[in-house]
Amino acid sequence: MASASHREMTVKDGLLGLSPAFSGEHAWCRDKMMISKELAGGVPLPAFFRDGGFQRAIDRYAEISGGSDRRAVVSMWSLYYFSGLSIPYLLARRLGGQALPVGFEEMTIALEDNGLPRAFGVPHAGTIESGVETEGFTAVGPLLETHLGEAVMRLKACGISAKLCWNNAAVYIDYALRLTGGEPSDGPDLPLFVRGHLPDGGVNPFCGCVSYLDEEGEQVARRKVCCLRYMLPGIPSCGKLCALPSQRNPQ
Repeated sequence: MASASHREMTVKDGLLGLSPAFSGEHAWCRDKMMISKELAGGVPLPAFFRDGGFQRAIDRYAEISGGSDRRAVVSMWSLYYFSGLSIPYLLARRLGGQALPVGFEEMTIALEDNGLPRAFGVPHAGTIESGVETEGFTAVGPLLETHLGEAVMRLKACGISAKLCWNNAAVYIDYALRLTGGEPSDGPDLPLFVRGHLPDGGVNPFCGCVSYLDEEGEQVARRKVCCLRYMLPGIPSCGKLCALPSQRNPQ
C-alpha cells in the first residue's frame, strides 16, 4: 500500500457541503451528511439508540407505513440508515480522497417526520488523504471498524438478524463502489463480497451478501438475504436484486 499523507479538511461557507465530492449529480449528499452543529434536530447516535429514540422512530414509521410486521419495518428503516451513511462516506473517500469521521460514538442522526433517518452529522470534515489506496476493503475499512458493527448490534436487538442487517448495508456499499469506479463494473470479482476473511483475519460479514449473475446476457446483482420490503404495503419490489424469486417481478 502506498504511504499516506494527511491534512485536515475544513468546510468553507457550506458552498460544497461537507465534501467537494458532494456536487453535481452527487449534490443530494449535502442533505444526508453534514457537520453535526449544522444538523437541525440532530441527536447523538448512542443516545438515540439507548434512550428510546430508535424505538419511537420505528413506532412512528410503522404507523405511517401501515407495516404490521416489525421485522420488515426495522429492515426498511435500516435501508435508509445504511444508504445515508455509506454512500456519502464512500463518495467522499473515493472521489475526493477525504476520510470522513464516521465513528458511531461521535455521530448524530436526525429524522424525517415519518421516523425514517433524514441525515447524519459528523464532528468535523475529516482529513484529505494523499497516496492512499481506496479500493474494496481499504475504502470500507474505517466504516466497518468504527460504525457498522455497532449499528448492526443495535438493529439486531430489535428482532432482525445480523445477516439481514449486513446485507442491507452491503447493497449500498456495492452501489457506491461501482458508482465511483475502480472496481469491476460487473461486480463478480469484487473481493469485499467473495472473500471469507477481512485483511486482519477476522470474519468478513459481507462475504456472499451480493453476487452477480448472468441472466440472458445481462449481469444482474442479487442479494443473498431478502430485505422483507414485500411485507410492507405500498413499497415497490427491488426487482432483480431480490433474493426471493417470487418477489423479483410481482404482479
